[in-house]
Amino acid sequence: MKVNCRESDNNLFVELEGEFDLHTADYFKKKVSEQLTTEICNLILDLDGIEFIDSSGLGAILSIYKKLNQQGGKVGVVNITSQVERIFEVSGLLKIIDIYHSQQELLDKI
Repeated sequence: MKVNCRESDNNLFVELEGEFDLHTADYFKKKVSEQLTTEICNLILDLDGIEFIDSSGLGAILSIYKKLNQQGGKVGVVNITSQVERIFEVSGLLKIIDIYHSQQELLDKI
């Protein structure tokens, strides 16, 4: 899985590509955790390139959510496929993480 991070205006944008599973979840957590400084207020996950996600991937996202939430930050998701959105729904992640149609919509609302 590819994890591309960039910071802008106290927001961390993370674009993911590939399969998000047991084999890549720890890499995601490590890569994103390294970028989560106290200046980061929000995390924007772009899941357009995610073809598959399992419980390990969901757990990794939840772990980052908890860490950022303790700092008073928020996590939002953009460009999610219908298949991955369904997995978010079934897992209950949609109760704590919002999905947006675009990065601009997300930035306008957080």
